[in-house]
Amino acid sequence: METLSVKLPESLAKWLIDEANSTRRSRSDLVREALELRRQGNGRTPKKRITMAEAMADLRGTVSGPTDLSTNPKHFADFGK
Repeated sequence: METLSVKLPESLAKWLIDEANSTRRSRSDLVREALELRRQGNGRTPKKRITMAEAMADLRGTVSGPTDLSTNPKHFADFGK
C-alpha cells in the first residue's frame, strides 16, 4: 500500500478523529472509504449511473417471501378489499 500525507483544516481533522473514535475505525480506513466512494461515483461528481438493482445488490436475499409475488395472480386474491 502507498503512504500519503495530507494536510487538513483543523475542523476536518477533529471531525475525522471523532468519527474514527466513535466508529472504532482508523482514520486511514475512513479516508480510504471516502476516496473509494468518490471513485465509484457516490461522491459529489458521479461517474456512472447505477440501477436500483445494483444499488441494492448487497440486500439481495435478506427478505423472505414468495419469489413470484408480483406475477402470480393468487397473491392478488384479496388485494384492495
